[in-house]
Amino acid sequence: MAINPSIVTRDLDKVAEKTGNIYDSIHIIGQRAKQISTNLKEELNNKLSEFASTVDNLEEVFENKEQIEISKFYERMPKPSALAMEEFMEGKIYFRYPTEEGAE
Repeated sequence: MAINPSIVTRDLDKVAEKTGNIYDSIHIIGQRAKQISTNLKEELNNKLSEFASTVDNLEEVFENKEQIEISKFYERMPKPSALAMEEFMEGKIYFRYPTEEGAE
């Protein structure tokens, strides 16, 4: 049984270090994962829409190898949550607290 290399044990203290609160850190990572997921889904749908058929007749619909390869490429990509965690840990995510703006 092979272990998925994308599964990484995280030190929760290091995750919490960036915000001072583990729950804030997880929330920020979750929000970024949603953004990544939305962008990837839009990108995939745009690429697959090129292959869209206006014909509903099953006899005229055929397998398109390019379409299958595009789908497989996106399936093999790391999950949005893993990408978001990496970005967060590398300091690539900008975040701010809305209450800080109104305090002035």
